[in-house]
Amino acid sequence: MSTTNRVQLTGNLGNDPEIKIFDKGGKVARFSVATKEEYTTRNGEKASDTQWHFISAWGKVADKIEAELQKGSFVSIEGRLTTRNYTDKNGVKKYITEVVANEVVLNKRAD
Repeated sequence: MSTTNRVQLTGNLGNDPEIKIFDKGGKVARFSVATKEEYTTRNGEKASDTQWHFISAWGKVADKIEAELQKGSFVSIEGRLTTRNYTDKNGVKKYITEVVANEVVLNKRAD
């Protein structure tokens, strides 16, 4: 049986993308996206839940992000979920779950 790792998000950038260019010419764009779910509680009150997602994109997708996106941009993202780890400056192992984007579309908000 085959499985698929596919994530789709639509939300707003929480910060300007951070762009890093590597010695051999590779490029990565990193940023966060907020998604918001609105719902009604059992008591009939309106409530919302905002979730923050870490996004990274490489190569041509990073080029597009650098040229088109900024804090507050309303975007749709498709990619795959990954978890990586690193050791911080205090020697503590940290884990990050992020979406590696393979497609990013700047949306126009229909208010």
